[in-house]
Amino acid sequence: MHIKIIAVGKLKEKYLKEGIHEYLKRLTPHAKVEIIEVSDEKTLENASETEIKLIKDKEGERISRHLKEGIYLIALDVRGKNLSSEELAAKIHNLGVQGKSDLTFLIGGSVGLADFLLEQADFRLSFGRMIYPHQLMRLILLEQLYRCFKINAGHPYHK
Repeated sequence: MHIKIIAVGKLKEKYLKEGIHEYLKRLTPHAKVEIIEVSDEKTLENASETEIKLIKDKEGERISRHLKEGIYLIALDVRGKNLSSEELAAKIHNLGVQGKSDLTFLIGGSVGLADFLLEQADFRLSFGRMIYPHQLMRLILLEQLYRCFKINAGHPYHK
């Protein structure tokens, strides 16, 4: 399986880099995982809805440059479908069985993903109604992907 994570913003925090490196290493036997960072836009604290949409669209265009034909596109979205780890594992397994082994996950910046990307997504995945820093979401997503592969292999890690 090939998994691409396209994320807005450059990761700066050492502890997040270390955690991401660890899960990338753990995922190596199960999937080829690639992380692509696209630059984020500066967002003013009191940005208007129009300014936020413009920021999302600019970041979305940067993301779009890395999308290719034939992928299964999963957008992380607080309004998406909330799955348990077991349900996400089953979804990933079923996608593989259906021949959809090229998955791309999108993680938006501090103001989220552009509407056109959410509409383009094959699936919108939520990690709950809580908001997480977008840099931290990379680590959370990688841990959950590793957990999914362990669940699908019948390994007790996920307990």
